[in-house]
Amino acid sequence: MAALAVAAHHIGLPDFIEEKECETPLRDAKIRDVVDKVIAQYVSIHSQLIHEHPPIEDVATTGNLSVFLRLLLSCLADADHSDAAVHSGQYPASEPHIELRATERLAALDTYVAGLGNSGGERDKLRGEMYTACRNANVSENIASCDSPVGSGKTTAVMAHLLTQAQRCGLRRIFVVLPFTNIIKQSAKIYRNALVLPGENSEDVVAELHHRADFESEDIRYLTALWRAPIIVTTAVAFFETLATHGASALRRLHELPGSAIFVDEAHAALPAKLLPIAWHWMNTFADEWSCYWVLASGSLNRFWEIEEIAKQKRNVPSITASVLQESLDIFDSTRIAYKHDLRLQNLEEFAKQVRHAPGPQIVILNTVQSAAVVAKYFCDSFGRDSVEHLSTALIPSDREKTLERVKTRLANRQDSSWSLIATSCVEAGVDLSFHTGFRELASLTSLLQAAGRVNRNGEYGVSVMYTFTLAENEMLKTNPGLKNAASVLLGFIEAGAIIEPALVTKSIKDEIKKYGENPISKKLLEQESGGNFPFVDKEFNVIDTDTRIAVVDEAIVKKIRNGHINWCELQRNSLQIASYKLRELHISQIIDEIYHWNLGYDEFIGYMSGVIEAKKFDDILIV
Repeated sequence: MAALAVAAHHIGLPDFIEEKECETPLRDAKIRDVVDKVIAQYVSIHSQLIHEHPPIEDVATTGNLSVFLRLLLSCLADADHSDAAVHSGQYPASEPHIELRATERLAALDTYVAGLGNSGGERDKLRGEMYTACRNANVSENIASCDSPVGSGKTTAVMAHLLTQAQRCGLRRIFVVLPFTNIIKQSAKIYRNALVLPGENSEDVVAELHHRADFESEDIRYLTALWRAPIIVTTAVAFFETLATHGASALRRLHELPGSAIFVDEAHAALPAKLLPIAWHWMNTFADEWSCYWVLASGSLNRFWEIEEIAKQKRNVPSITASVLQESLDIFDSTRIAYKHDLRLQNLEEFAKQVRHAPGPQIVILNTVQSAAVVAKYFCDSFGRDSVEHLSTALIPSDREKTLERVKTRLANRQDSSWSLIATSCVEAGVDLSFHTGFRELASLTSLLQAAGRVNRNGEYGVSVMYTFTLAENEMLKTNPGLKNAASVLLGFIEAGAIIEPALVTKSIKDEIKKYGENPISKKLLEQESGGNFPFVDKEFNVIDTDTRIAVVDEAIVKKIRNGHINWCELQRNSLQIASYKLRELHISQIIDEIYHWNLGYDEFIGYMSGVIEAKKFDDILIV
């Protein structure tokens, strides 16, 4: 095992299926010959320098060997990479170890929640009951669920539950896994206000990791984001793709996961259905073999563990909310929204008129970053800049934060109602926004339900309308092919006159599997994981199908990267994730290794899509 970890440290965990057929597994013949010539000399030098040798035992492993090997490599890679970064001055020689201190943080959270106030309304009453129920839930299983409607206070209620579990089980960390980068800042801010104890640095206690930035290059691997804080708020992409990886750089943080509580918030949007079987396999392994405790939560929870085609490993997954409370929450939620649809293929001009005629402010959610930018620009050009805000991953995190704060300020002013937020699905989950009317481009049932959570959130508008719509394609407005199957199932529900409600979510997944069959990659991933084909699992486990790269806009940040004077926090706040094909198509230059310099147009309104739209116009001029 030790020799295997050393070999994998340089080449990554290999394909064991292929290696078993090799005459000299894990050894290149030329490298073997060189090593064999000098190994005796190296052993002699080592013995002179190291006088005490700890006993090395050949321990027989039990359980899931693939997960064990990833953890083994994680320990070795982190020790080596951290020492190298310290030696080169890129990392502090001593880093404070901050304990979870679950009992003290739970008391702080109780005080924070008590100080939020209570208007005496039904929603606040239910939130208080939700907090108490989750905090006091006594769960003996290692995987639990929390199926409660949007706006019921899951952010604090589930955290209280996890801190209670940490007390009982001696857990050392809490992970909060979120589907979208824009809600990480919001959640991290709440946790920093509620959980940081006197004398602590809030960023050391609650780490905020936006996107995966792992580099194999020795020059920039110090930028890798590690999991050393007691509370870590991160994305589903960064979290689950770390579980799948085979390379030393990304794996170097994995050994921090055992003995942790993991809160997968908005679990319906965390992973595509094709990845759920292997993700469920890993959840079971970490729960049963590595002392992890999981809570899967959502206002429209997909109970995928009850679907035979997905969950090969059956287990009881109890709810941390009482059934009576759940019923009260569902009743309140059902009175907020009336679902309507207009499925004509509308052009942008007529659709914009429909939105503007609806009670405002309105939220409009599109299926692609490009469509959102194009629609937002049309609203801006047609009705003025004050008529529209735009939010998507086309903006760097710091600009998304500014936009989100501006949106919240405008929503707080009830006199400011003649405007629309044009966005992507990044606002569907976990964002505390409440619009008068909603428009959602035809996608999945869960997307529609989650989008409705941003409309009339507290019942302040009586009953609001949530529309499903479709737009006619053109050279700039494109459909998202990845949503075709799920959209077809929702369309079937609408045409059948079904009541749109969370109870339909699990059925929608079953119907999609029944209609289109199991995705072949699901079975293949499990087979290759079992056989030890680590590169295959790493390559095919993509939470987002589009292959993306990190791109930096700010010239000052570009210079810092070239000079080796930037940390991962600064990098993630000032960078974008852009599809690699788009970077190639637009001839965007590399700064170093996998980091690019976005040198086309960028603005604080539609982000890098400003440059894409301008480039498209330029192409059209050249063609003409």
